[in-house]
Formats: sequence, structure tokens, C-alpha cells
Amino acid sequence: MKDIIDTAISAGKFNTLVTAVKQAGLVETLKGEGPFTVFAPTDEAFEKIPAETLNALLADKKALTNVLTYHVVAGKVMAADVVQLASAETVQGQSVRINSSNGVMVDNAKVVMTDIETSNGVIHVIDSVILPK
Repeated sequence: MKDIIDTAISAGKFNTLVTAVKQAGLVETLKGEGPFTVFAPTDEAFEKIPAETLNALLADKKALTNVLTYHVVAGKVMAADVVQLASAETVQGQSVRINSSNGVMVDNAKVVMTDIETSNGVIHVIDSVILPK
């Protein structure tokens, strides 16, 4: 079984996320033992961000790391567990809001695919990039 990074690369729809993770220097972390739960925005999710904003973020390693670690929760939280939660503390330090009253939302992002298991955690695919407060 592949780790989170290799799974994201082979899926082919997380190219911007993978690029951002490389820019932020988080590849080794997300290839590490974990386990991690990653709310992974697709390339389409990143396209919702204006190009100038995205390019500025990619150029600012500290801000980029802040945003990316906001998409990661320590531990392996499967979809069946996620729906029982009202929030989850991220690796970044702040908590994401979870609402499962009408599908599952993480902050303002809809979870569009769940439980992609990896050797060091699980990926849940989201349709928007979520930003810390």
C-alpha cells in the first residue's frame, strides 16, 4: 500500500496539492509514520482560488505550511468516525468544523470521496481549499 504522498501522486487529481506540499517542505512528514487524516483538495478545488492569491501562497512557505497543515488531522479518522464529530483539531493547531447534516462538510468544503486508505493514514477528498481563521 502506498503512503499519502504516493497515493495522491498516482491519483492524478491532486497535482496542485502535491506541488504545494513540496513547496512547503512537508513531503517527508506526510511520508512519515503517521497515521494522518488528510482532507485533500482536488486540482479543481485549487482552481477556485484566484491565480494571484494561489501564486502568492505558494511563494510564502510559512503561510503555505499554515494552510496545508490545516488540512491534516493526527490519527486515522475514517468517514464513519468523522460523521460523529462536530470538529477536529488539525496539525496546524486550530480546529475544523464538521457538519454531517447534509453530506459531510469540513468548514466550507464538501467531502466528495472518503476513506482512501494509505499505508500511513487516510485521505478524504474535498471540493474546496479550507483556510484557517
